[in-house]
Amino acid sequence: QQISWTPLLVLGYLFYLLLGAMVFQLLEKQAEAHFRHQFQLEKLKFLQNYTCLDRQALEQFVQVLMEAWEKGVNPEGNSTNPSNWDFSNSFFFAGTVVTTIGYGNLSPSTVAGQIFCVFYALFGVPLNLAFLNQLGKGLNAHLLTLERWVQKPGRAQVQLAVAIFLTTGTLLFLVFPPLVFSYVEGWSYGEGFYFTFITLSTIGFGDYVVGTNPNKHYIPVYRSLTAIWIVFGLAWLALIFNVGADLMERYLQLKWHKSDLSLAEGATTKLEDEPEQPRIHIPS
Repeated sequence: QQISWTPLLVLGYLFYLLLGAMVFQLLEKQAEAHFRHQFQLEKLKFLQNYTCLDRQALEQFVQVLMEAWEKGVNPEGNSTNPSNWDFSNSFFFAGTVVTTIGYGNLSPSTVAGQIFCVFYALFGVPLNLAFLNQLGKGLNAHLLTLERWVQKPGRAQVQLAVAIFLTTGTLLFLVFPPLVFSYVEGWSYGEGFYFTFITLSTIGFGDYVVGTNPNKHYIPVYRSLTAIWIVFGLAWLALIFNVGADLMERYLQLKWHKSDLSLAEGATTKLEDEPEQPRIHIPS
């Protein structure tokens, strides 16, 4: 009887989470303590330079800055900064809602906007999933067309078609966009690549968001074009994730099934190798 491999998958999943927690803690905790210490020093230095302020007034001002940031208002610059809710930015925000990216740097502040956001997401998320599913089928159809274009059917040709598909998608959605973001936003290529993957995987931390620097002048359609790129990139990366999940599931099932078969064959061989024991008749 084949044993279910689900418990193994659950244990592996929990182990992966624990491993990630330990690595992130090791990498980030000390840096966070350093930044916190530096921030406290800067506040003390500020109070020493401006003796007309006391600590309570400074803390209140810091609270005002934090509330402004939470409302999507960048404390840098002045009141002439472009609105976060012009059509281009609103279009970009609508895309982050239905794709469940949710950067967190911008959110509705009015009750009417919050209620509309709930119902908009309620219908928009399923619509987005259906759209991405259809788009994924279209990408898969192009992959099959590419496979036929190779002409001669065979394993090597299929691998070549998959390699071309992966390479093209990687260049269009993961390699070239960071170059554009690095040029427009002033990020390093590593930061641009980080933003690209975090966005297309719908993780969306919100630490890097395009078109939010008040010191830069963006073309009006910049964020709208970025939203369109996100939609097609989501479909491509979701297809890659689905293929990877399917391969991992099949691999685990195959390994577990082979393990069961080897145990069963070992037990059968052991029974065959043992000589038949003489039966002892006990008279009544």
